Amino acid sequence: MGVERLETVEELLEREWTVDGIPVLSARVSLPKLKAPEMDRHLRRMDRYYRQFARSYLRYCGRFLFPQAQAEFRQAAAAGAPLPHFTAAMDYRVTWNEGGVWSLYVDARERGGLPLTIRRGDTWDLHTGTPIPLSAFLPARAPVRRLLTDLAAQEIRRQQSAGVAAYREDWQRRLRRELCTGNYYLTAEGICFFYQMYALAPAAEGTPVFCLPWGAHGTAAPRTPEPEEAG
Repeated sequence: MGVERLETVEELLEREWTVDGIPVLSARVSLPKLKAPEMDRHLRRMDRYYRQFARSYLRYCGRFLFPQAQAEFRQAAAAGAPLPHFTAAMDYRVTWNEGGVWSLYVDARERGGLPLTIRRGDTWDLHTGTPIPLSAFLPARAPVRRLLTDLAAQEIRRQQSAGVAAYREDWQRRLRRELCTGNYYLTAEGICFFYQMYALAPAAEGTPVFCLPWGAHGTAAPRTPEPEEAG
């Protein structure tokens, strides 16, 4: 039947890869572990998802990042240069937890070569254990993509006019092409949707995030039902 709110604890996994006994890559994964007195099958499935997610990330580090770190280590050692040390980290932040809806984002960051952060947004229906599409919080037949790109364009122009952010010269052309409606999470302010690093702006700007406020364009926030409604 699910729950209205979800309790979690942080689970931390760490791993290190070495070359000739010297650490060249360190990875740290911090993901939520569901904590509930009686988890139903939906919540258990969600919990397994994040366990598998963590293991997949560590496999990615071993298969793709470690060979890069190893190659740069060998080159530096041969040249007598300072030895590099790559790091990878995955962290999460819960941004909504009420009304039977649980939302969060996960950032995976790599440091060593070209800095990279990949963000993932998840929003779950705790009654069914299934992801909720962004369109569920908007009126039926709302032009979701046009709505989001128009809002993002307005905010980018505001930031550029105020001199608080720098974007690529071709950001307008990339705005619709790089938009993924699955890249979102909920907050008290509204629906936050984001573009991946480098999609619209240089690395210094991080992950571009834009917010569609609750109530704007018919958006409706999840809420916990009143006792008489729940009964």
